[in-house]
Amino acid sequence: MRVLVVEDERNLADAIARGLRRRGMAVDVAYDGSVGHEMAFVTRYDVLVLDRDLPGMHGDQICADLVSSGTLTRVLMLTASGTVADRVEGLQLGADDYLPKPFAFDELVARVQALGRRATPPAPPVLAVADLVVDPARRMATRAGAPVELTRKEFGVLEELLKARGGVVSSEELLERVWDANTDPFTTIVRVTVRTLRKKIGDPPLIETVVGAGYRMPVDGLPGQVIA
Repeated sequence: MRVLVVEDERNLADAIARGLRRRGMAVDVAYDGSVGHEMAFVTRYDVLVLDRDLPGMHGDQICADLVSSGTLTRVLMLTASGTVADRVEGLQLGADDYLPKPFAFDELVARVQALGRRATPPAPPVLAVADLVVDPARRMATRAGAPVELTRKEFGVLEELLKARGGVVSSEELLERVWDANTDPFTTIVRVTVRTLRKKIGDPPLIETVVGAGYRMPVDGLPGQVIA
């Protein structure tokens, strides 16, 4: 899941980002409304955690522009004011959810995860190819009943490939969906992660390289030639 946090209180923004990354999300941060607005339209995020009272551009304007663009990005609006009138106003602007400060971090995570599920086409609660079973909710993977220990990034790549349901996912798409804006776009990290993921999943191989296009996991679990 890709998340953008737009919050001018740097300590709070960084704390939210660290916490969400620990939950396996790719998180970018903007401390200014104008910068956040630009980032939100350059990259397709699943969820935008948006403070209302921002320098540069008000959060209300960012929310309104996103809604009018027809994007699938879901907006969780944050504010220091928790009155009913403020919550209603935020939702009327097009925000999908509203959370007053201060808030419990676990509640923020739960709301972001719920919005993330609404930002993408529905997928089965458990993803499977051949004897490989992945449970995104519990962050667990097994093959032939045996657990497969994966890092957060490896799990993210595997989840994206399974969600494609046999379609090809490019390295650029994996980099965008699993990593964040601080990652060098010319890095070989996707190729290295896929190679490690193949080793951990074991034989027979399930991830196929489509030369010049990306990677896929055929729905029948029987890929053709795998090219490292």
